[in-house]
Formats: sequence, C-alpha cells, structure tokens
Amino acid sequence: MAVAGPAATDLEVVRGKRAALFFAAVAIVLGLPLWWKTTETYRASLPYSQISGLNALQLRLMVPVTVVFTRESVPLDDQEKLPFTVVHEREIPLKYKMKIKCRFQKAYRRALDHEEEALSLGSVQEAEAMLDEPQEQAEGSLTVYMISEHSSLLPQDMMSYIGPKRTAVVRGIMHREAFNIIGRRIVQVAQAMSLTEDVLAAALADHLPEDKWSAEKRRPLKSSLILYYAMLGVNPRFDSASSSYYLDMHNLPHVINPVESRLGSSAASLYPVLNFLLYVPELAHSPLYIQDKDGAPVATNAFHSPRWGGIMVYNVDSKTYNASVLPVRVEVDMVRVMEVFLAQLRLLFGIAQPQVPPKCLLSGPKSEGLMTWELDRLLWARSVENLATATTTLTSLAQLLGKISNIVIKDDVASEVYRAVAAVQKSAEELASGHLASAFVASQEAVTSSERAFFDPSLLHLLYFPDDQKFAIYIPLFLPMAVPILLSLVKIFLETHKSWKKPEKTD
Repeated sequence: MAVAGPAATDLEVVRGKRAALFFAAVAIVLGLPLWWKTTETYRASLPYSQISGLNALQLRLMVPVTVVFTRESVPLDDQEKLPFTVVHEREIPLKYKMKIKCRFQKAYRRALDHEEEALSLGSVQEAEAMLDEPQEQAEGSLTVYMISEHSSLLPQDMMSYIGPKRTAVVRGIMHREAFNIIGRRIVQVAQAMSLTEDVLAAALADHLPEDKWSAEKRRPLKSSLILYYAMLGVNPRFDSASSSYYLDMHNLPHVINPVESRLGSSAASLYPVLNFLLYVPELAHSPLYIQDKDGAPVATNAFHSPRWGGIMVYNVDSKTYNASVLPVRVEVDMVRVMEVFLAQLRLLFGIAQPQVPPKCLLSGPKSEGLMTWELDRLLWARSVENLATATTTLTSLAQLLGKISNIVIKDDVASEVYRAVAAVQKSAEELASGHLASAFVASQEAVTSSERAFFDPSLLHLLYFPDDQKFAIYIPLFLPMAVPILLSLVKIFLETHKSWKKPEKTD
C-alpha cells in the first residue's frame, strides 16, 4: 500500500500535464485560427496597380478630318499626290495631372462627281443641302471641302466657312507650298469646330486650380420649368425720367430666392434642374426693366445665374392696358422669349462663341439652337470630364481602403471598381481611335461605376470599429481560460527543463 500512493500521485501528475497540453493544443490549433477567421474583415481584391496607373493616363483625342479637294483648288502636281494622310498632334497645356494631346488625322482625297457638282453651285447653303444627302458623318469627325481660290461659293473677302453640320469650306491656293499653307488653314478650322484649350478647361473646371478657370464658368446641369402667378421678392424702383420701374444688378439674387421656394428645392436631388422663368410684371410695376452695373437697361431684359437658370421680364404694351377692361389676356411672343432662353441655355452649358480664324464666315445654329459640331464638342468635353472624375474617384477610394484596413470590401464593390477601371481604359482607347460616341458611353459607365463603388454603404460598416476595440471585447472572454493554460504550460516547461538537467546515477 505504501508503494501505491506515490504511483497514484505520479499518474495524476501525468494526467494533469496531458490535459493541460491538450487544452493548449486545442486553443492554439483550433480556437485561435477559428477566432481570427470569424472576426477578420472580408476584403475582396482590387486592381490597385491599375488604379495607380490611371494617374499617369495620357489621353489622345483623335479628330478624323476628311479633306476633299476639287479640281482647281491646288496645282495639278499636288493633285497627283492624292490620296494620302497627314497627322497633326499637339499637347493641350493644362495644369492637370492627366496629359491631354489633340491629334488631327487629315485624310486628303479628291472630290467625287456629286461633290464637284455641289461645290459648283451658286451658294454655300445649296451646296450643304446637296452634300448632306448621301451619308451622315460619325460623331467627332469633320469634312473640309477645298474650293478654288476664285470660287464664287464664298464671298470674295472670306477664306473659309464653318457650317451648322460637321462640314467646312476652305479656299485653296495655287502655290508650290499649297499643302503646307492649306494644312495650317485646315487645322485652324478644325480646332474651332472641335477641341480647344478653353473647351477642355471648362470640362475640367472642377479639377483645375481656381486661377485657371473661375467657378462662374463651370458647366451646369439641365432641365426647365414654368411658374405662373409669382411675385418678385423685391420692390422695383421707380424712374421718373422714363416713367418706368427698374431692378438693378444687386437686387437680382433677391429675386431668385423667393421664387426658388415655390419651385421646390432640388439641392438634395441627384438630378438638379435649370429653371427658366418668364415674368410678366403687374400693372402697378409696369414697364419693368433690368439694369446692368453701369445703370444701362439690359437689351434682352433678362438675366441668368450659373447652375440655376434664367429669368426674363416680359413687358406688355401699355396700349393693351389702356384700351381694355381688366383683366387683359396677354399674348406672349414665344419666339422672342425662346430666343433669350436658348441663348441663356447655351451660356449655362458652356457653349461659348467659337474662336474662328480670320476671314472665316460662321453659320448660325438652326432651329435646334445647337450646331452638330457644337454637340460633338460637348461630347468631347463631357468624355474628358467623366474620365477625370472617374480617375479621381478611383484614386481616392484606393487611398482610403489602403489607409483603413478594416473596411469591408464586398464582391459587388470590387466588381464595380473593376468595371470602372475597364471602362476608363476602353474610353481612352476609343478616344485615341476617334470613336467619339462609344468613348462617351464608356466614360459614362466609368463615372457611374466608380461613384457606385465609392458611395456604397457597406464601406462605412466598420469604419469606426478599429482593431484595438476588437481585442478589448474578446480579451475578457479568453483571458480567464488562457491564464490557467499558460500557467500550466509554464510549470510543465520548468519541470521538464529541470528533469533534463538532473544528473544520472551510475553504479
């Protein structure tokens, strides 16, 4: 019995050691990885290298220009060299990280029979009507017709003509350096109809420094609305000299605020609108005129506010009031009104008067109020703006996710990022190929996908739950269990180390 006691004690000690080792092994091998896996933040992979490469993206905006030569536009020796292609490329100097180059690809060819017949007509309008019939040009492309130096198609004091469509007419020259001289004229006309520094600066106004482009010239959004029976928020002043009322420039903002409350605010909308209001003053304040900063009446009797819209004051003829019994039915000349609103809309869209070369005849817009090549310029500008916005959004998102490691990145967010990067690259390729329509569609997809990813609500799920709070929550749960296991392991280690140092007895 005396021997059984120590043996039983040794057996209990061995069992205790085995139990401590087993618990430690389960906690380390199973418990710790399971806890780490269940508490980690899921982060789908993102194309960080491709996003960083977007900062060095270089846009090449290719404008296809077809130059058609009539029989007597250049010397015969030069006509024998046709057809051939000339490329003129220049960099747009903007203070922006994205480098932009404009490339005019001029394809020279001889005029076809129907083109010769059209360009031999008496007026350029008849020639345009005949030339527009066979085919429609692609978005962003231009066609320049070279006519004889002494042709009567243009006035004799005019060297070129820019039409409402994607066509222009330029006088040729009989000179041994005809192609060089004509090439410079063509580039001047093509720049006026497509891409200039001002057009791109307006598109990148939100991304350029303030000294490059003022905030008042930034392009607004769109739509219109009409409001009836509205009152002005200010009292017009009476001018005894002219027996009329007037609003000076400093009171115009006070006119907008009361009217906007009745229109319904669109500040919180994803699609803000432009408001075009026609105000017919009451009899007590008629006639009513708007004065500029110098005190002179505004010719259109209207004003516009960037990113808001425009207001026109329409005065009714005083004879209508005097010869009739009130109330009087007023017939508004909507042609005159819409001419003013259309001019305001062009200003709000940023469609400025093009910088035409000297001795160039510019055709006015048709009933649509917008020339076809002006629409192309808007597509160029919006495509570049969309690419700049998408690139900035993706770069900001990558920097945010790189700095805060515990933000959840879901698969749908990652797919939107991949889609945005692919759309940016596709749009840049289409712009370099001269396919403006497909480039614009791809740029729209890029900016839409990038903003969906950036403003996804799941990105803010764990933004204010850092790792130290995670440990602060779980340590009180694991510490009571971990302390006995750690103490047992330390005790086992010390006893094992002591037994190894104990010398063996020899007879």
